[in-house]
Amino acid sequence: MLRRLPRPNDPNLLVGFETSDDAGVYRISDELALVQTVDFLTPIADDPFTFGQIAAANSLSDVYAMGGKPVSALSIVGFPPNEDARVLEEILRGGLSKMDEARCTVLGGHSVRDEDLKFGYAVTGTIHPQRIWRNVGARPGDALLLTKSIGTGVIATALKAGKAPAGAVEAATRSMTQLNLAAAEALHELKDVRSEPAIHAVTDITGFGLLGHAREMAAGSNVSLRLDHAHVPLLTGALESARGGFLAGGLKSNREFIEGCVEFAPGVPEEMRALLFDPQTSGGLLIAIAKEKVTEVNAAFERHSIRATQVGEVVAKTSPLIFVV
Repeated sequence: MLRRLPRPNDPNLLVGFETSDDAGVYRISDELALVQTVDFLTPIADDPFTFGQIAAANSLSDVYAMGGKPVSALSIVGFPPNEDARVLEEILRGGLSKMDEARCTVLGGHSVRDEDLKFGYAVTGTIHPQRIWRNVGARPGDALLLTKSIGTGVIATALKAGKAPAGAVEAATRSMTQLNLAAAEALHELKDVRSEPAIHAVTDITGFGLLGHAREMAAGSNVSLRLDHAHVPLLTGALESARGGFLAGGLKSNREFIEGCVEFAPGVPEEMRALLFDPQTSGGLLIAIAKEKVTEVNAAFERHSIRATQVGEVVAKTSPLIFVV
């Protein structure tokens, strides 16, 4: 539908919706631009405070993925009319705890009565107009790094069925409540390569899964990606949940939409294929970076207590768009 809509004719719009980027960017001056995004969720955790934390981390993530600094936020609430108001208070407290951690000020928000509980934020950040990270710009020869393990979707589905493996919910919760702040700070420490930016493309892994967001990066950059499934980090219990068939509706939708762009080597197990399509909540950053900067960026990640994994590489455009070995 977006392709059929007229695009804004505004020279100050630096990033719009044409490449399905993580956030929009609007120039205020030669030195300042705004990064703007909105995201909200239905409950992904049983505990209201934890759900609020996850929703906040998920909403903030898009600003970090663009290279911006979150500064303010407005909450978005849909709350059932017969639900205990103390539940909403705990959700708001959880969200505020993460916004405080991000040094992002909550200005207020808007709430409606809704039979389905929903919570999230519209977040505004700041960025220099010449230092924007896009989800396009990856170059052949780049290394692909991932800063969080995947599997939150299958674990959440297993939890709803009362079949989550031991330790899986705790691992998923730690991942989903972890801000991408430290990962972004580590990336900001990198020096450019011969006056060229070391970071060529960045996106965060959320509802379209690792392959969905990788597809956006490949298509928008006019390149192909080669992923090594054995190097993709998995959350505790993710593999068991996938083997148990706990596949969310979003996973199936992702597979139907993306699989025509993806070719799997014969040795990639079915459960691993499913996990690569698995929709993530508050996932990590996928980064296309100059290969000669991998050692430097890993040292920066280590200083910020982030463990990043090289999951593949960028190659010249070919068919398929993404090849998984």
